[in-house]
Amino acid sequence: MSIFKDLMWFFKQEKKAYVTGTLLLMFVALLELVPPKVIGIVIDHIKDETLTTAILGKWMLILLVVAVILYILRYVWRILIFGSSVKLARQLRNELYTHFTKMSPAFYQRKRIGDLMAHATNDLQAIQQTAGSGVLTLVDSLTLGSFVLAAMALTISWKLTLISLIPMPFMAIATKHYGTLLHKRFLKAQEAFSSLNDKVQESISGIKVIKTFGYERDDIESFRKKSDEVVEENMAVARIDALFDPTISLIVGLSFFLAVIFGARMVLDGELTLGQLVSFTTYLGILIWPMLAFGWLFNIVERGRASYDRIRSLLAEKEDIVEKTDAIQTSPTGDITYDLCEFTYPNETTPVLKNIHFTLKRGETLGIVGKTGAGKTTLLKLLIREFDQYDGKIMFGEHDIREYSLQALRSSIGYVPQDHFLFSATVKENIAFACPNASDEDIIKAAEIANIHEDICQFTDGYETIVGERGVSLSGGQKQRISIARALLMNPEVLILDDSLSAVDAKTEERILTALRENRAGKTTIITSHRLSAIQHADLIIVVENGEIVQKGKHDQLVNEKGWYREMYHRQQLESLVEHGG
Repeated sequence: MSIFKDLMWFFKQEKKAYVTGTLLLMFVALLELVPPKVIGIVIDHIKDETLTTAILGKWMLILLVVAVILYILRYVWRILIFGSSVKLARQLRNELYTHFTKMSPAFYQRKRIGDLMAHATNDLQAIQQTAGSGVLTLVDSLTLGSFVLAAMALTISWKLTLISLIPMPFMAIATKHYGTLLHKRFLKAQEAFSSLNDKVQESISGIKVIKTFGYERDDIESFRKKSDEVVEENMAVARIDALFDPTISLIVGLSFFLAVIFGARMVLDGELTLGQLVSFTTYLGILIWPMLAFGWLFNIVERGRASYDRIRSLLAEKEDIVEKTDAIQTSPTGDITYDLCEFTYPNETTPVLKNIHFTLKRGETLGIVGKTGAGKTTLLKLLIREFDQYDGKIMFGEHDIREYSLQALRSSIGYVPQDHFLFSATVKENIAFACPNASDEDIIKAAEIANIHEDICQFTDGYETIVGERGVSLSGGQKQRISIARALLMNPEVLILDDSLSAVDAKTEERILTALRENRAGKTTIITSHRLSAIQHADLIIVVENGEIVQKGKHDQLVNEKGWYREMYHRQQLESLVEHGG
């Protein structure tokens, strides 16, 4: 029952609803004692041949009034208790989503997307049920059970009540044991569901790759195994869950047996009337529900406790990027200076970047080139503060970037990553993602600069065309250019193109770069690329190799000195010549 202690913060928050709902539940339990009592009284009248129409009508009216009151009260307490449990799910869901948005990429490298989705769906549902059905079952089983036992002992026979309760301790021992087993097995069942969820998400996202390699049959078989595992783990839960009802029914059956045997003897001895024995057995019948409910309660709370443990464990994950309490809220402008001694990814031992020192003047263009895996993208990720744990500093304007709030820093930077992500929305909504109130004219202008406007006009519905999830209906070049337009619409102080022209041809690349130079006068631009044609106009070019800057200068300077840049330039010139039939 520790889950109720863990959720006490919420019960205090919704104290009014839970207290009122609990009181109504108790009153309902009290009113449920009336029908068995009425039945016993009427039976005694029949036995004594004293039942009249007036007496029967009076008791019938009492039962009708009780039924109407029970109807109203049950409606109200459901609104109060179940309504509060929905609020808990909403609150935890919002807290979880906010937590997700604050976490760094390192968090998503450790966690599987399907697992996170399972936390936000299955686990929250189990917690909601605990705060709703769990509270109901706890209060209802305790109050109704207590009232029924009190009515049996005080109004009929305490002796017969004690005799009937003899088997009950065995039920308490059994249900406690079942609850422990249930908790362990439900944890495994939730983990299996998370794994299946992750498999589905990954397979659907990569369906093109699966089909391209003809891997459908193997993927279906892999899914089948995961699905079977979920069934197997849930069957393990069900096998324990299935023990509750038979155990409780057996115990209650023994109580009935003792009540009838000893109750009949007491009637014959004159200690009880026939009506009282009927009322007693009717009360015992009512007692079946609290006993069954108590078993069901163990099921609910153990599921809720397992899910709540998983949620709290996830929320306990610390943020890698923490803002200072007095962080600068003004968006930065000015020169960008890297004075970086070393950076190593979390949980790694080998530095990814070493001895990175350069200054980019405001309004200039920086070109970053190098082999795949040299550290180009990592250099940019540090600028947008995806990682903060490095030896050295990066200045933006007059301050270290770690002195700015994340919102202030990132509002000055338009970042177009290598992995272009488009939402399942219209082309217009994707471009205006960061500026939802942008005018149509501004959206079209950004699209024209990114050289995607003409392509969009040829789409079925133009700017209102739905691109599909992750832009599945667009080509790689179209997705890249829409991503560039999205960043341009922000009119950022710094525009970062991280190998974002790789999927367009040379002519389209040149048109985009020319438009950028014309429309971003006075603004800083950073471009990483494998094609030197994309950065040869830059004011500063750095060549990164094994995490270090091995060459630095302008295009004319670098092409005339020995090194990687000149070799790559001549190689690409030769490739271009061959492509054109030379």
